[in-house]
Amino acid sequence: MSTTTDTPPFKTVEPTAHPQFARAAPRLENGDHLTASEFLRRYEAMPEVKKAELIQGVVYMASPARTDGHANPDHMIQGWLWTYEAATPGVVGSSNPTIRFGADDVPQPDVALRLLPERGGKARINAKGQLAGAPELIVEIAASSAAYDANEKLETYRRFGVAEYILWLTEENRILWMALDDDEYRTLKPDDEGIVRSRVFPGLWMNVNAMLTNDRSAVKTALERGLKSAEHAAFLKS
Repeated sequence: MSTTTDTPPFKTVEPTAHPQFARAAPRLENGDHLTASEFLRRYEAMPEVKKAELIQGVVYMASPARTDGHANPDHMIQGWLWTYEAATPGVVGSSNPTIRFGADDVPQPDVALRLLPERGGKARINAKGQLAGAPELIVEIAASSAAYDANEKLETYRRFGVAEYILWLTEENRILWMALDDDEYRTLKPDDEGIVRSRVFPGLWMNVNAMLTNDRSAVKTALERGLKSAEHAAFLKS
């Protein structure tokens, strides 16, 4: 007499990776060619790194900032934009935000100013707390027109629709305020008083020469005039 035993078929079980054996993220290096997802994975694994960007698939990591060539101009611009933001509900500024543009571009500009979504702004905060989409205004402090801020990054900002781009070339003592016009950047010219006016943010006025010469009083005066202008009042009521 024989006995038949039903034996269940073998089942293949995928091993569960233990956290200690998970693949560690390689370090970011200048010049690496990465996707946005891989760039962010490596960047998030290096909390000691304060500024790294992916521009057109290439990693750029900043050198220590010079006081006169970067830190002081950056401080001036941030104070100017903060004053405008404080007087203009519906507008938000950010310092060194990581921005997710696309599969090959994750810039970290010196300063960004954006309209909130309810005011028609295009950028949103994603699930990781990063900006996704183009802020309406970006500012970069760069050494010269040979810097990638004036070339590769400018092209990236143009392609993704950043409406206005302010580029402060410190070694050349120039500020270029560019506005997107028919998919190309055109430099806005100062008026007879040396003031440039934003097309996107009514009342955001800059006395360019005063900014370049560190004349804080004149910078403040020009902005205050903009904040008292009819265009700014109309923007607040809209």
